[in-house]
Amino acid sequence: MTPLSFRPRLLDHLSGYSRQTFLADLLAGLTVGAIALPLAMSFAIASGLPPQTGLITAIVAGFLVSALGGSSVQIGGPAGAFIVVVYAIVERYGVANLLISTSLAGLLMMALGFFRLGGLIRLIPISIVTGFTNGIAVLIALTQIKEFLGLRGPNLPAEIFAKLGALWRALPNIDLPTVAVGVCCLAIILLWPRSDKPQNHPLGRVISRLPGSLVALVASTLVCSLLDLSPETIGDRFGSIPTALPSPELPDFNWATVQFLLAPIITIALLGSIESLLCARVSDGLTKERHDPNQELVAQGMANVVSPIFGGFCATGAVARTVTNIRAGARTPVAGMVHALALLLVVAGLAPLAEEIPLVALASTALVVAYNMFDRSVFTQMRNMTLSYRITLFSTFALTVLVDITVAVEVGLLLAGVGFMIRMAALTQLEPITADELSTLGLRPDRTEVLRLRGVLFFGAVSRIEPLLNPRRDVPQILVLELGSLLAIDSTGIDALKTLDESLASRGCELRICDAHPNVLSSMQRWGLISQLGEQRVFQTLQGALA
Repeated sequence: MTPLSFRPRLLDHLSGYSRQTFLADLLAGLTVGAIALPLAMSFAIASGLPPQTGLITAIVAGFLVSALGGSSVQIGGPAGAFIVVVYAIVERYGVANLLISTSLAGLLMMALGFFRLGGLIRLIPISIVTGFTNGIAVLIALTQIKEFLGLRGPNLPAEIFAKLGALWRALPNIDLPTVAVGVCCLAIILLWPRSDKPQNHPLGRVISRLPGSLVALVASTLVCSLLDLSPETIGDRFGSIPTALPSPELPDFNWATVQFLLAPIITIALLGSIESLLCARVSDGLTKERHDPNQELVAQGMANVVSPIFGGFCATGAVARTVTNIRAGARTPVAGMVHALALLLVVAGLAPLAEEIPLVALASTALVVAYNMFDRSVFTQMRNMTLSYRITLFSTFALTVLVDITVAVEVGLLLAGVGFMIRMAALTQLEPITADELSTLGLRPDRTEVLRLRGVLFFGAVSRIEPLLNPRRDVPQILVLELGSLLAIDSTGIDALKTLDESLASRGCELRICDAHPNVLSSMQRWGLISQLGEQRVFQTLQGALA
């Protein structure tokens, strides 16, 4: 396997980079930065972390993903898909171990990219991706109910039933002013004019470029201050927000501790890889370009290694921000780098003002993200899907909500694999070639039997040839297996053919094979079937086998 030749997509765009291109990237980067500001803080708070953690992640990881990635316009940073995962890791292992898990997951992602294994991520069935994405959406919504209803108190537990119990017990303490602010924020986010709709007036075009989440954040802060409302703010819970990036500091690695973090490390690496490559595929569909999945994984891995050094957490490709970047006119990775630098300038200049932002405004943003993540059409169209698809999707969804995303993906892969094997086994058939067909070749059916083996002869389909081993079955003088429609064979299938040859030989029947594909023939050669049969019983054509 040839290691990856490290070449960020940015290098391809620097040649011939023009002033017009820079202006387009600058405008797109500023637009995405305005959207990323409330999202970064809301994702961090929803994950059980202070808001500056989300901003640091968006700045550091966002810059590295764009500068080093294999996609021209993908935006990296904290993502809604990570909320549930990070919340559970913080609850069970603590923030320090979250940083260690993120860095080691980044190293794992880099290894996948350097050894060109990015394509393997695409092998994960869409039923699993859809299942856990919808499950994550439900969990995100549940984590935001506490903030949306103004329920004060400790963080909710990570376990679903304990979380529901805590919410139920806290319901009598609903803060109505907080709920009113939250409803207004939801209305602003959902109803604010979209930038993809044409505006006739210049002021309308400017207004439409402002993201609804940012407008809701500013409006709710101003209204709460003017009307002296009392929703809990960022400053009330987290104190002041730093006005600069913290000094880099390596996480305290301890091998004895790392051994217990394998599950979160694998979860972060797997989810980050899936989300980033799915996002890159979405951007490819909109820009008609093609990303480099291995280079993208290396960049995502580097971002996740470096982000915790500055106090950030895990990052991946963000679909909503990437689509916004494209629609805002981004042409190169410079737009993503501008978005990160814009956030850095905002933190440096406006951090004190962010302390007055109501938490319910950020919760409303996260609720809209959860709403957009949840694909309702999947469940309404469930009856049109195969049984295997339905079982895999629903199991992954239910396990994500009720147990854990790692367990959900593991069980989903198992179910998808079993379903695939069942379908492959059903496609594998052993069919007799009729006497009429044989007679046209001048053969006597009473002395020669020809069977066509089609499909894939693997451990789940060897039962197809078991009837030939029945001692009560009449055998001809010659049995020919025509393999022109056999696509692949594994070691179990070859062992079954060896056993068939020995069984037939003991009863005076000669087994011949013909018309095998080169890859099937190579497997037979490698596993010793050809040497057992002898070259004289292996033929290129059916006519040769029956001569």
